[in-house]
Amino acid sequence: MKYIEIENLCVTYRSGTNKEALRGLNLTVLKGQIYGFLGPNGAGKTTAIKTVLGLIPEYKGKILVLGKAPQDISAKHRIGFMPEIANYYWYLTPKELLYMYARIFGIVKKEASAKIEELLDLVDLKDSANILMKTFSKGMMQKVNFAQALINDPELLILDEPTGGLDPLSRIKMRDVIKHLRDKGKTIFFSSHELSEVEMMCDEVAIIKDGMLLKSGKLKELLAEKGGSTLEQYFLDIIGGK
Repeated sequence: MKYIEIENLCVTYRSGTNKEALRGLNLTVLKGQIYGFLGPNGAGKTTAIKTVLGLIPEYKGKILVLGKAPQDISAKHRIGFMPEIANYYWYLTPKELLYMYARIFGIVKKEASAKIEELLDLVDLKDSANILMKTFSKGMMQKVNFAQALINDPELLILDEPTGGLDPLSRIKMRDVIKHLRDKGKTIFFSSHELSEVEMMCDEVAIIKDGMLLKSGKLKELLAEKGGSTLEQYFLDIIGGK
C-alpha cells in the first residue's frame, strides 16, 4: 500500500521572487518502509514535507497521504510529525506538553496517562517528566519532540532531522526505536543530513537538489550501482559534490 504518493509536485513561493521550491517531484513511500529523504540545504525537503502535511495548500501535481488529500482530517489523525526545531512552550513540563497533545487528538485521560508514561520511558525522560523544559538541553528537547510525534500512535511518522542534537548513545537509542517502530508495522519518512544514520536505517532513499528528484530507489541497489560505495560517497557523486 502506498502511504505517501507524490506525482509531478510543483511548489512556487510567490513572495517577490516567484521561486520554484519543487519542480516535478515524484515519490512513493510504501507501508512498512523506513524512507530517507536526502538533499543539500535549500533542496526543497522541508517544502515537500510541509506540503505532504497539508501546510502548503497551493501546489500543482498530485499528493495522496494514506490514500487521502493532505488536508484530510482523518488522515492527519493517523500521522505523527517531528519538526526539525522543537519550538514548544518552555514553561511547561514534558508531561504537561504531552497531555496537551493527547487532548488535541481526543485521547481520554486514563489512556493518555499510560501512553505518556510509556513514551517518557521510551525517550529516557522519565526522571525529567515534571521539570520545566526551559532548563532542557537541545538533546533533551529533541527527545520531547520525538515523544510528541508518537502520542497518537501514528501509522505514518514524518521526522525532520530526528537525530539532530542527540549525543552518540541517544542516537543509537533513537535508531533502535525507529527500527522497532518499523518492525511493528509503522511507516517512517524522514529527512536527514546524517548520511551514516540513514545508511544504517533506511530501506529506500530519495535524493533531491534544487527542487528536483535526482535519484530514488532501494538503498542497497543504489549503492551497488557504485560498486558498494558508502551512502556519503554516493550522495556526493549524485549531487556533484566532488
